[in-house]
Amino acid sequence: MKVLMALSGGVDSSVAAAELLRDGHEVVGITMRLWGGESDTGCCSVADVDDARRVAQQLGIDHLVFNFTDDFDEHVVAPYVQAHREGLTPNPCIECNRHLKFHRLSERADLLGFDAVATGHHARIVEHEGVRYVARGEDPAKDQSYVVHMLPQRELARTLFPIGHLTKAQVRERATGMGLRTADKPDSQDVCFITHDGGRTAFLGSRIPFRPATVVDATDGSPVGRVESIEMVTLGQRRGLGLPGGGPKTYVVDIDHAAAVVTVGDESLLQTESLQAHQVAWAHRPVQGRVLVQSSAHGVPAAATIFLPADDNGSRVHLRWDEPQRRVAPGQSVVFYDPTDTFVLGGGIAR
Repeated sequence: MKVLMALSGGVDSSVAAAELLRDGHEVVGITMRLWGGESDTGCCSVADVDDARRVAQQLGIDHLVFNFTDDFDEHVVAPYVQAHREGLTPNPCIECNRHLKFHRLSERADLLGFDAVATGHHARIVEHEGVRYVARGEDPAKDQSYVVHMLPQRELARTLFPIGHLTKAQVRERATGMGLRTADKPDSQDVCFITHDGGRTAFLGSRIPFRPATVVDATDGSPVGRVESIEMVTLGQRRGLGLPGGGPKTYVVDIDHAAAVVTVGDESLLQTESLQAHQVAWAHRPVQGRVLVQSSAHGVPAAATIFLPADDNGSRVHLRWDEPQRRVAPGQSVVFYDPTDTFVLGGGIAR
């Protein structure tokens, strides 16, 4: 099979390409040039592209570099900025996977006549009752099914996750055994277009005006402080609010973006019995009933029941938790797993 392998310059995609070769596939490596600005983190730096090219040379496969900077800006960076402007907490890595690392990669594979595409994600694809689903990877600590939850049947049918059956330790062992230059390379942890030096504040501050906000106490509404930029505040945040120390721990329990008011209070005020999600993508068809729900990349799944509005096609859901859970910041992704916590049924964005 002719496979277009996404080489990010990290150890996972390097070993994934080697696994494909070992299985007898014809492999061509592709590196996406996504971010045209300054980058010292993530998978968009010049060093990462160079590492991908050299790994391709070590493996003896062709290596292509595709420039998708305009698409990245349109589908990832611009929505990230706009979300902060609107008081949301976006997840740019999921949008990058949705629009670039799978959709655009699949389009390019069609254009070039490839049979399949592959990435180095720690996830698997399984078949259940004749339907394909994204399933959890072998290594619970590195499982990435959450960030690739949006894949539809067409892309599931032609996508390969060659290292989904391996733990991270096994991936590094194989890379070391093959002498790959990425064997000891640390994992990327940060958003690729946010630099270490400037951080999120500098990135957003150069693109949108920051608005100060009053911080008030949840018990009586009395002012207790002030933040310089409400756009930088997230539900559940505890640090960076400029409040005096020494007292009980306080958390952001509400953000009124229009009124420029941030409410802080006890952590118990973050508990909720339900959740609304929209822009839901289903692996197969809309699901009602019992599920497990994960609300962060490495969060602990919680049991809930899904209810579908009668006047909707499945793009919106209402969740009721079995037990009260901490509220999910609006803009974050929530992913629904089957009751056995094995594979992904779908996922959406918290409101």
